[in-house]
Amino acid sequence: MHVHSLLHLHMSLSHDDPVQSAQTAPPRPAWTALDWWPPVGWWPDAARDLLPGTVSSPASATFVLPPHTESVHSARSFALGTLTGWRLDELSENMELIVSELATNAIRHGLRLARSHVGEPVRLSLIRRGTLVTCALNDPGAGSPTLRDPSPMEVGGLGLHIVESLSARWGWAPLAPYGKIVWAVLRP
Repeated sequence: MHVHSLLHLHMSLSHDDPVQSAQTAPPRPAWTALDWWPPVGWWPDAARDLLPGTVSSPASATFVLPPHTESVHSARSFALGTLTGWRLDELSENMELIVSELATNAIRHGLRLARSHVGEPVRLSLIRRGTLVTCALNDPGAGSPTLRDPSPMEVGGLGLHIVESLSARWGWAPLAPYGKIVWAVLRP
């Protein structure tokens, strides 16, 4: 499926669709890696306590990553452009590192572990609630992200430690019947 068709699918949803209106939609029990777009008002349950009492101007933006390591650069550019548009440039440096780590993991591990769902995309979504921004990547892989303690001679393995140190909170959630969302919340 081409990016254009995915964007068309997302843009063709009616405003009365449950995905578009969090106030009228009954809770949806399970999203899949193929249909997950952040619905209006979505926020990670494990980070709801970070939200202020009233949130003005919620917004979200989603980018479909091609399944190549070169697309990590495009994901960073998308994230930085989105933050600039939202006038949240103070989050740019940390967001750039977090997007790099999460996008690399999604492409390197999520797609590799999704043997039967290889053609499905990785999506980067930024969700703004006030001055808080959640960076969420979903991929079709079944593996769960875990903090590792790599040996001193290992080249990688510190990505989630970087995400943890730069974010207010991070976590992940499985998607049914397969896939996952890995997210990190940033604040000024």
